[in-house]
Amino acid sequence: MNIHEYQAKELLKSYGVRIQEGLVADSPEGALEAAKKLNATTGTSWYVIKAQIHAGGRGKGLVNETGSRGVILAKSLEDVPVKAAGILGGTLVTIQTGAEGKKVNKVLVAEDVYYPGASEPKEYYLSILLDRGKGCNVIMASTEGGMDIEEVAEKHPEKIIKEWIDPRLGLQGFQARKVAFKLGLEGVAFKEMVKFITSLYNAYIGSDAAQFEINPVLKTSDDKILAVDAKVNLDDNALYRQKDLAELRDIAEEDPLEVEAGKSGLNYVKLDGNVGCMVNGAGLAMATMDMIKLSGGEPANFLDVGGGANAVTVEAGFRIILQDPNVKAILINVFGGIVRCDRIANGVVEAYKSIGDIPVPIIVRLQGTNAEEGARIIDESGLKVSSAITLKDAAEKVKAAIS
Repeated sequence: MNIHEYQAKELLKSYGVRIQEGLVADSPEGALEAAKKLNATTGTSWYVIKAQIHAGGRGKGLVNETGSRGVILAKSLEDVPVKAAGILGGTLVTIQTGAEGKKVNKVLVAEDVYYPGASEPKEYYLSILLDRGKGCNVIMASTEGGMDIEEVAEKHPEKIIKEWIDPRLGLQGFQARKVAFKLGLEGVAFKEMVKFITSLYNAYIGSDAAQFEINPVLKTSDDKILAVDAKVNLDDNALYRQKDLAELRDIAEEDPLEVEAGKSGLNYVKLDGNVGCMVNGAGLAMATMDMIKLSGGEPANFLDVGGGANAVTVEAGFRIILQDPNVKAILINVFGGIVRCDRIANGVVEAYKSIGDIPVPIIVRLQGTNAEEGARIIDESGLKVSSAITLKDAAEKVKAAIS
């Protein structure tokens, strides 16, 4: 589950991570009030107005309606509501949103932290995530903060620092010091970075996060280390024990179909193809999408109905898939292990009759317990549904349906 920057920063702050202070607002007037409060508490006289959407590249993105950037500087209190109005309510298009962009409902009004001092401010990159290959968390850091880390990794891999954390021991003090040393820090800034990394790792573990990305981490001109931006992804599977964090979910930022699928207990991800697919099991879903591509089609979605598929879940799956106007056919690929194929077949027939006329052909491939009985139920249903036993047979029927 993704959360907004302002939410992520409050989470980090609760674990002792120094952040760029800011207040969220949903109107130009609210932005002005936020700026006044910041001025009173931090003394800042310049303000950074930042669009709050679940996507990166906001500083380079454009708001379609006004041409404003998604992150912009206001150099006076009077300028704050004007700049906020150029972002709020508009559609921000970034490299991560695609051409359709995302509507901006809130902005973060943040303090200016690039103030003059004894030394020049310096930006770094820092993230924490699970390295599945090594089976442990890894801290990734770089002196090239503020840039796309993928570009840095491709062109300058030597500038990517990695430190793996033994899950039995947790982050050790020498490891935090090693990262700070490799970033070229010394003196007060070195100690500040060690503290920053330690607190950040505690926040990562304590919140059951899947990934933290802080880009940039800033060394200010007076050697403070703080998070200027924060992207936090929480592990959905751990939200049952993070009830306060679960409440931070912003459904408006999610695909409506994915939200609807979640309410029905389905795992759904919308794609850009023309063949809807419904399966039971993530591995089978991946194989099914490969099969669709080999047949000349493109998968329109990933939809896993789980091991306990029945008429209710199949009907919910149909209704979700059929909301995509690009779907020309639906392939149901089910392995009857936990649930018998004849029960799946009956569920398909009941769901079809409940929905009424379905305008696209449906191919049902059943394998496993009572597969032949399931195929018979499909073939004798009198509906526009055809059965398949082998993957090759299913692929050929998909190809015929979309050609």
